[in-house]
This record gives sequence, structure tokens and C-alpha cells, in this order.
Amino acid sequence: MHHEIQIPTLEELPHAAGAFLRDIGDHTLIAFYAPMGAGKTTFTTALCRELGVRADAVSSPTFAIINEYRTASGRPVYHFDFYRIEHLEEALDIGLYDYLDSGELCLMEWPENIEPLLPEETLKVQIRVNPDASRTVTWED
Repeated sequence: MHHEIQIPTLEELPHAAGAFLRDIGDHTLIAFYAPMGAGKTTFTTALCRELGVRADAVSSPTFAIINEYRTASGRPVYHFDFYRIEHLEEALDIGLYDYLDSGELCLMEWPENIEPLLPEETLKVQIRVNPDASRTVTWED
């Protein structure tokens, strides 16, 4: 089934994040594909806020590769940024499969850098920048 969420402005992010979380159902492995500057980290931050993660706790894990947050209910959320990964072994060295197999929400930026390691059940989400600077989030399940 095709899903699409329009994000016309930054003010619409909380609504879009809430809709996304409702629409993904039981998926826990979420891979965001988008060009630099398309809003992957911004959307991830909005998702975390909708889950009750403290707003000041969310940041891009570009250098750390992974950040762990806690939702309002105390559940972990794992936020990955694979931008700096040059070799698949680097992802394995951080214990990638321990996180992916945890059953907890894993939000991944730049998943194309570890594509061969992604489990089949990974939900692949596209974020597109439109000519009017709005964003469109799409995925198939």
C-alpha cells in the first residue's frame, strides 16, 4: 500500500509526525532516504517529540553514529546517522544488529550507506523536497 504525507511548512511537522507514527503500524525499523538538507533530522526530531522525548535531547548523531533517547513511557528510541560510514564493518562494530533486533524503534538516516545490512522488514521512507520547499514523505508497505 502506498502512503504519502505532505508537509507544507515547518508548523505542520507535529501533525505530519503524528500521522506518520499512526500510519507505520508495528514497523520499528525505519530508513529515511533523502538528499542532504531534505529534513531527515528535522523529521526525526518531530517524531521523537511526538513520542515524548525531551526536545533538547534530540540531535543528529553524525559523529556518534547513534543516539539513544527515551520516550515519555521510558522506551528507547535509537537514532542512527550512517552518513560517515564508509565500510559496512563500521556499522557492525557498533553492534548494529543488537539495536535492529531489539524490537525498539530505530530511525535511520543515510541507510543507503549500509543497505546490504538492512533487514528485509525495514520500512524504506523517501523524503522529497518539492519546488515550493514543502516536503513529501512516502513509503510502501
